[in-house]
Amino acid sequence: MTTLHARALDEIRACLDQVSGTDIDAAVAALAGANRIALYGVGREGLQIKGLAMRLYHLGLKAAMVGDMTTPPVGAGDLLVVSAGPGDFSTVSALMGVAIDAGARTLLVTAEPSGAAATRADTVLVVPAQTMARDQGAGASSVLPMGSLYEGALYVLFEMLILHLRDRLGVTPAQMRANHTNLE
Repeated sequence: MTTLHARALDEIRACLDQVSGTDIDAAVAALAGANRIALYGVGREGLQIKGLAMRLYHLGLKAAMVGDMTTPPVGAGDLLVVSAGPGDFSTVSALMGVAIDAGARTLLVTAEPSGAAATRADTVLVVPAQTMARDQGAGASSVLPMGSLYEGALYVLFEMLILHLRDRLGVTPAQMRANHTNLE
């Protein structure tokens, strides 16, 4: 293992060790209690959110990515999950406004709990990692570039959320596998 490899993994571990169990429980409860779940993220955060959407579908939940042609409208009983590592994005803010106006709840994943998006979210899951908001100057500490620490932590954290949800919903690994596409 290279020194960079070990340092990157140590940083992801240290980040995830700081994620609040209360935040995780609240996120799991929001996901488990939702009728339909719409998810959105930009850039590499969006790639991690897509992975979460896929796993939610594997659990048998009604999950779709915002922007896909088959994404249903959201309303009361539904949940919009968004990632805004640096605290806010204009698209995240706009989508949260639409969801809130329609009566849906919102779950924000962010590294910046004092950002503008957090003030509007019903549930906030804080992932205390370097993002592009703090990747320069004295605040930059990660060996990984730009927002990669946040994005890497999201991948592992989202898989952990799925394990918690799987247990809460009583879904077996075999049931998850049965929901995997056969069109590969």
